[in-house]
Amino acid sequence: MTGIIFAVFFVCLILSFPLTVVMGYATVVPNFIDPNFSGNLQFVVRSLIGGLNVTTILAIPLFMLSGAIMSKGGLSQKLFDVFAIFIGKIRGGMPCAVVITCLFYGAISGSGTATCAAVGAMCIPVLTNLGYDKKFSAALVATSGGLGVIIPPSIPFIAYALVTEVSVGSLFSAGILPGCLIALALMIYVQIYCRSKGEDRVRIEAKYNQLREKGILQVLRDGFWALLTPVIILGGIYSGIVTPTEAACVSVFYALIVCLFIYRSITFRELLIFFREAFASYAPMGLLMGLAQAFAKVLVLVNAPQELADFLISAVNNKIVFLLLLNLLLLFIGMVMDVAPAMMILAPMLLPFAISLGINPIHLGVVMVCNLAIGFVTPPFGLNLFITAPMVDARSMEIGRKALPLIGTFLIALAIITYIPAVSLLLVK
Repeated sequence: MTGIIFAVFFVCLILSFPLTVVMGYATVVPNFIDPNFSGNLQFVVRSLIGGLNVTTILAIPLFMLSGAIMSKGGLSQKLFDVFAIFIGKIRGGMPCAVVITCLFYGAISGSGTATCAAVGAMCIPVLTNLGYDKKFSAALVATSGGLGVIIPPSIPFIAYALVTEVSVGSLFSAGILPGCLIALALMIYVQIYCRSKGEDRVRIEAKYNQLREKGILQVLRDGFWALLTPVIILGGIYSGIVTPTEAACVSVFYALIVCLFIYRSITFRELLIFFREAFASYAPMGLLMGLAQAFAKVLVLVNAPQELADFLISAVNNKIVFLLLLNLLLLFIGMVMDVAPAMMILAPMLLPFAISLGINPIHLGVVMVCNLAIGFVTPPFGLNLFITAPMVDARSMEIGRKALPLIGTFLIALAIITYIPAVSLLLVK
């Protein structure tokens, strides 16, 4: 039965069915084959509703809403100006400022695509106007956008916590150092690229001087409230003042106060649009996550986790080989599936065997998210490629080819994160 379920799943996926439909078919097919199967339609519906009837899941649409408000409110521009005024004059400084902006914006939105769209719309024109290759600029933003799901608050970490009962706060803590390590690796590559390809120093210094004319204090004053956002969200969680769900609610109110009354970059009339967009974005994701929960329970009924464990025991006998195979599997899956549903399907199946090998559940979650984050920019289906390609009037595959060295850099950092658990666990209480 397990083989039939996954055959249906992958055939529908290859036929380009919507992922929700793919998940639905794979979930109900055992009942159609065997009417006496305990995972009937009523069981699937109960599992779907039960999977969504948890308080933690409310954090996802709330973080999406606050991210949308802050994106429209121009926070990415203010963040970039702050980092550019400090490092923009050095060689490769402006592209490095883009990477840091993605890192900080990820701490606001929790989404890789939202980070890519918000930062890309502002930073790609800046880089191209400074003389950087347009495809390199798009590839850099597309790759750096993946930091949005690694640095907390991360929506995939919330999804992982829902199906594994691991602490969301611990996962958020575990994502900080890996996110910073990947950002550092990307900036090292940027330095090498800029030194080998050269830069238009005249344009760069003109842009830097333009920022300097505003004054460091003025730039810091303009960016203060944007910089304070992750401090409030993450500080509230780590200090125990609020839960992750409550922090998501706080982030929405904070976004409204900052963008409506401090920056005055949005109007009350636009709020309805933001709420509508947040609902439209979350509705399919919510259905997908509910189906992922039901799919996982059906897999348990057909004994798929045990069959997978038996296979892994026969094929893999140590942690190093398992982590290598896991990385290869997740890199492939990340090309064709969004991060959150992939986490909710795979985590319950892989976690018991990983624990038996002595792998910390929190470390496993970080490795899975970092792997799947690469899928945002992996050709031919990387979602961030489709977001940035129109911004430079190029095809997604062209951006994907330009991103290959950046992906290689990402993979080096991933190898360090995978085989040195302390990178993930050092900040976990």
